[in-house]
Amino acid sequence: MTDDTHGTIHEHAGGRTDDDRTDGRSSRGPLAGLRVIETGSLIAGPFCGQLLGDFGAEVIKVEDPGSGDPMRQWGSHLPQGLSLSWPIIARNKRSITCNLRRPEGQELLRRLLASADVLVENFRPGTLERWGLGPAELAELNPRLVVTRITGYGQDGPYAKRAGFGSVGEAMGGLRYLTGEPDRAPSRTGISLGDSLAGTFAALGTVMALFAREHTGRGQVVDSAIYEAVLALMESVLPEWELAKSRRERTGSTLPGVAPSNVYPTLDGSAVLIAANRDTVFNRLAELMGHPEWQTDERYGTHAARGRNMAELDELVAAWTREQDAEALLDRLHEGGVPAGLIYTAEDMFTDPHFEAREAIVRLMHDKLGSFPMQNVAPRLSRTPGAVRELGPELGQHNDVVYGELLGLDARERARLAELGAI
Repeated sequence: MTDDTHGTIHEHAGGRTDDDRTDGRSSRGPLAGLRVIETGSLIAGPFCGQLLGDFGAEVIKVEDPGSGDPMRQWGSHLPQGLSLSWPIIARNKRSITCNLRRPEGQELLRRLLASADVLVENFRPGTLERWGLGPAELAELNPRLVVTRITGYGQDGPYAKRAGFGSVGEAMGGLRYLTGEPDRAPSRTGISLGDSLAGTFAALGTVMALFAREHTGRGQVVDSAIYEAVLALMESVLPEWELAKSRRERTGSTLPGVAPSNVYPTLDGSAVLIAANRDTVFNRLAELMGHPEWQTDERYGTHAARGRNMAELDELVAAWTREQDAEALLDRLHEGGVPAGLIYTAEDMFTDPHFEAREAIVRLMHDKLGSFPMQNVAPRLSRTPGAVRELGPELGQHNDVVYGELLGLDARERARLAELGAI
């Protein structure tokens, strides 16, 4: 599989050069010119690399010569034995093989990092140090290098050396306790949310460190812990416990004190989510339902009152929605200024005109699977937007380019390193 044929983005999704643009925007992305060396595997580290690559950074992914990143084999559906996750999380990246457990591999990484801007890694704390590649050593090699480290528990503290997966971080950060129905054990979302959150915060921290480098001339360490990334989203659960002596519990499809905001049945068997908890929005809903008197009713007239009477109010709204087909109901709600919508599956996303108009789904050509759809880049920048340029590469696809052109290793030296098991 060659670099030229591995993935071609449709022109409408950004597959043009800067010279082709007529609207003053750059298609290279705001991080163009930055070199990122990604040594992470699975989701947290690679998702950070994906985000940086989406916005133009050159991301060189370092993989073990044997089987590479386990994400190459992961997934509940493997058409032709191919992972459907790998082309997404490894998009816009180059792949090289390098055995970091061998001295020769460690030396190759040092040479790569000497001219790099960012190292992304998600090994257990102490692993880089054991290889002589800790932040102190790397700062001597390249003072401008930003070292982004993603782990379950962070680089210090009594739990730092523990193995940490995203699911454990979700539990420790408080998310799992609040997910699910109140009469059942804690549940989970159907995606690796903790890992992706840690990768997102790591990417944010990386960009902030690069911004700081513009003023100081020096890189620094970005320490992103999965449990802390989850904790950052936990709103007011901490002061609720300490100051109000209240522990937030699982509440299924509702939030305590927030009403009406739930999923309601329709005549045609669908379900519509209505979020009308704000006073002004609830007033609009009350008008639509033919009960303007609710706007001043002591049971429903304020946010706090609606929260206290949530169950009763939900029953009233459900009785109203149950008499209407989903499409007609949504038309009325949208026209009336009430936030509402269906609960989408992937099938719904492919047929939705808003997804199409905003090109929220982008397609690239996979040499074995054909047209390959995936989520486009977010967020959108008006002048320097990101773009999906290539699908995830084959293992070691860019060895010759990176080791030959970037490090200057000739074919004989590359063959010697391969024979040693270093690449």
